[in-house]
Order: sequence, then C-alpha cells, then structure tokens
Amino acid sequence: MKTTLLTLALVTACASAFAARDSSIPHLETRHGVRQLIVDGQPFLILGGELHNSSSSSRQYMKRVWPQLVEKKLNTVIGAVSWELIEPQEGQFDFTAVDDFITDARQNHIKVVFLWFGSWKNGLSSYQPCWVKTDSKRFPWVKNSAGKTLDILSTFSDATRDADAKAFAALMRHIRQFDGKEHTVLMMQVENEVGIRDDSRDRCAAANSAYAAPVPKDLMNYLVQHKATLAPELLAVWAANGNKTSGTWEEVFGAGKPASVQLYGPDLTDEKKNIYWRQVNWASDEFFMAWRYSTYINKVAAAGKAEYNIPMYCNAWLQQPGCPRPGEYPSGGPVPQVHDLWRFGAPNIDFLSPDLYIPQFDETCERYTRNGNPLFIPEANTGGEAAAHALTALLKFNGIGFSPFGIDGFGGFRRPSQDTNSTPSVPPPDSLAQTYAILDYLAPAILANQGKQTIAFLQPTDDINAPPQELKLGDYTVSVGPLTNNGFGGRGGFGGIRGFGGGVSVTNVSPARFVIHTSPGAYVFVGGPASVTFTPNITNPGNVVLGSFDESSLVDGYWLPGRRLNGDETDHNRRWQNLRAFGIYRYTVFQRE
Repeated sequence: MKTTLLTLALVTACASAFAARDSSIPHLETRHGVRQLIVDGQPFLILGGELHNSSSSSRQYMKRVWPQLVEKKLNTVIGAVSWELIEPQEGQFDFTAVDDFITDARQNHIKVVFLWFGSWKNGLSSYQPCWVKTDSKRFPWVKNSAGKTLDILSTFSDATRDADAKAFAALMRHIRQFDGKEHTVLMMQVENEVGIRDDSRDRCAAANSAYAAPVPKDLMNYLVQHKATLAPELLAVWAANGNKTSGTWEEVFGAGKPASVQLYGPDLTDEKKNIYWRQVNWASDEFFMAWRYSTYINKVAAAGKAEYNIPMYCNAWLQQPGCPRPGEYPSGGPVPQVHDLWRFGAPNIDFLSPDLYIPQFDETCERYTRNGNPLFIPEANTGGEAAAHALTALLKFNGIGFSPFGIDGFGGFRRPSQDTNSTPSVPPPDSLAQTYAILDYLAPAILANQGKQTIAFLQPTDDINAPPQELKLGDYTVSVGPLTNNGFGGRGGFGGIRGFGGGVSVTNVSPARFVIHTSPGAYVFVGGPASVTFTPNITNPGNVVLGSFDESSLVDGYWLPGRRLNGDETDHNRRWQNLRAFGIYRYTVFQRE
C-alpha cells in the first residue's frame, strides 16, 4: 500500500510540475502593461456568453443550442459543472457530462470556461450532493442572528472545505487528462457569487468565537505593508477606527451596524463619487466574512491547481441601490471594498470579476482594474446595451473577456426549437453578434494595442453638420467627420447603418465605432459613412500621402480581408478614399516633401 500511495503521489507531482512549466496551456501574462489571457502561446480575447445554470447538464438540450451559439459569433461559452452531478456518491466520480460538453464545444470550434458550483452558488448551497446536504453534523450550515439555520454551508467546517477541494481536484485532474493537449477549457470559476445572505455574517458558535478573536496577525501585517495601494474604501473604514494594527475585528474595523444611505444619484460630484462607496458601514462583519470565504476558496483552488494550473477566478454579486447592505447582497464576496482581503486570503485565485448588471458600468470596470486586476465580466445583461458594454470592457478597460448571462434564452436570442431537424427562421440583425464578429476579426490588433493608448472611440452621429472628431494618435491628428457629397455620391452621418463594403450590402446595428493606431502611419477604422483626414503633429510637415487603402468584406456574418483599393479607385493614391459605408478599413499614410 505504501508503494502504491508513493507512486500515486509521484504521478500527481509530475503532472503538476509539467502543467506549471508547459507555457502552451492557458495562463495569464503581462504584456505591454496589461494582463492578458494566453492560449497556445497567443493572446486570446474571450467573446463569450454564459448559459443558464442547468443547460450544460444535458447534452440533448445543448444539441439545439450549439448552432445558435455559433450564429451568435461566440468564441467561448461559459457553463456550469455542479458537484452533485460529478460526485453523486462520495468518492465515486462521473465526468460524462463534462466530457460531452468539451467534445461538443470542440466540434463547434468554441472554447469553454467552466463554473464550479461547489459549496455555493448565488450565496446559497443547493448544488451539492445529497450526501453533503443530508449530513449537517459533518457539513454544518450558517446560523443567523436569530439562531435560524440558513441554506448556506458554513465556512467554519474543514470537512466541507476538504470535500469540496477533493471534488474540485478530481475535476481538474480529469480536465487535464481529457483536454490537456487541446486546451478547449480556458479558465475555471471557483464557486459562484459567494457570501452570506439574510445576515451580515455567520453566527454559528465557531464563527462567533473567531469574530471575537484578534484579526489574524499575518493579515494585519499585509494590510500595513500594502497600505499605499489598498482600496480607498477599506482605507476609509480602517482610518475611521484609528488605523489600529491589532485587535478584534470590531476594534480594528468598527462595529457592524450598516447605515441606510443613498449610494447613487445624478447630483454626485466627482469628489463625492470618490467617497460614496464608503458611506455604508460594511465594517467588521463583511471584512470578517471576506477573510473566511477567501481562505476557504483558496484551499479549494490550490487543490485544483495542483492538478491542472489554468487561470482561476471568483465572481461577485455586486452591492447596488436595491441591496446596499451586507446580507442584502452576499456579505464577504469579492466586491471592490474587500479586494485586498481576498488578494491576501486567496493567492491561488488569479483575479476577481464583477457580475455586472448595474448602470454604473464604467465605474465598476474601473474598480475591478485596480492594482493590476484583469477585467473579465462573466455575467451581464443580454439586452440592447450588451454590445456597447462589450466594447467598453474590452477596448476601454483592456478586458480579457465579456459574457452576457442566459445566452441560450434571453436578449433576443431565439429559444431552441424542440425539433432538432427544423430549419430556424432568419433572425433580425443582432447587435452583439455583429459586434463580436468585428471584435473577432480585429482581435489580433486589439490585443496588440491594449494598454498602449492607441485605441480611440468614435461617437456616431447622423448630423451631417456635426464638427469632426479629432484624435491625436501617433504622428497624426486624425479627423473623422460626417461624409458629405465628395465625388462618390455618398451622403449621411458616419453612424449610418446601411451601405456597402467589399461589394456586399451591410445592415449594421453594432455600436462599434473606433480607431486603432496599429503602427507608425497605419490605422484601422471601424465605422462609416465618414470622411477621414490626417494632419501631422510636427512643425514644417510634408504633404500627407495615402500609402494604401484596404477594405474588408462581410461574408456570411464574418469579416474577411477585402480589396486593396488603388489605381482608378484612389486616382493612384492621389485622392483620399473616404469611408462610403459602415465597414472595417485600413489606411497607411506617410509624408513627402
């Protein structure tokens, strides 16, 4: 038996070491100042969609969904793996559903991010095997202030944590064995929207004892050493209680008595915007639970990474106007004010992500990119703003991915026909699908320019009298304005939705309008109709000459390289070729005396 155990240990150690040094497996790297997801040695931009919670459990259901995900132009799908399905009996694992999902994703040329529904989902505990749910002595539950048992497994149970970690390790070991060469699975979400609901903290006997004890010394040392970079929300609470470096949770962070205040409003000045997140007193209860959840999940993630070391993250149910107090939203989850507690408590979690359904989209993105945290949005609304939010997350905030929730049922997405042989009706133009097609085509240029300040948004307008937008990019100021009669018969604002590019008709409902300065004198434009001019940013400039002008073609919903326009089309590069219709265009320009 000793020999067998030693052999198994050596096999596991070797597999882990191989995964750690194999640079082809999905991992994160810092390139030109931003964190990016690297797959098979190349940066990868996740253009995703998250399925409903139970969709991935049925291969038959997914047969009707996969074609529509392809139609939606997704390159990645996010689906759940639940503990109850892979370990129905303790120690007996069944990965059939996992294998089927990965296999079908490969056949549809779609990558996968798995959500591990282990101990918690949306703060509650409902995806565990029956042998966990029915043994409350071994696997205890949270108590609230009234002594009521909540439907939440307690973090104060080594047995629960270790059983979760064992199951997650088995899952990751199987994924490595089944997918370690193909790299269909890109990342893992560990648990889902964790935190205490219906109270601000766990109040079981073990929790009360830990809460009354001093804040762990190693955590306090970390906060002291990193004080200059801590989240301003945490700093404000700490300072309000005297910046103590030791003491109980209440002594260091104040009593947990949340106040009711307005968090949002049109009257907020810039100064108030910098402090209004602090005005609800999250204090000791939320900080205490953040510490408990992060250290618990860190051990689950560590067990998984020992088997297959791909990126792992945790997601947050955000504080918002309708639920501003801890317990109204899950208390202890990775919301911005507790990121530093999570960063120290869960070093095996690579980044923290917002499930972003609130109107404060840009501000939330900013808060989730502090201290080098890469932005990935695993859940968002699938409605009319999804396309614009994808552009904001990926271009403005250098995100690694965007993923609306319920991609198999909401937001204009056709519900799958019960007849698997039926021919689907032609859907109306889909702004997210069209935006994903543009981002997919330009992903290499986008990824090469994230963090370089070389991507600029354009504001669409149908006003032909609107002044041009001027963008200083590289050696030129690029002026983009409405297209008036310019000799080609074009007329209309560069927000226009119909036109032609590469000889095909384009009906565009995507909000994508931007410019990428890809290299000296080289630019990619998304938009049109529009007029474009270049003005050198130097004194005594030469004449600006059009070096080349390339259009792109839209074929079956995908953008492809189109014609190099020259000769008669540009008067042999002596006449500017303006953007006659919505499309993707590439310019090169230079100066000549």
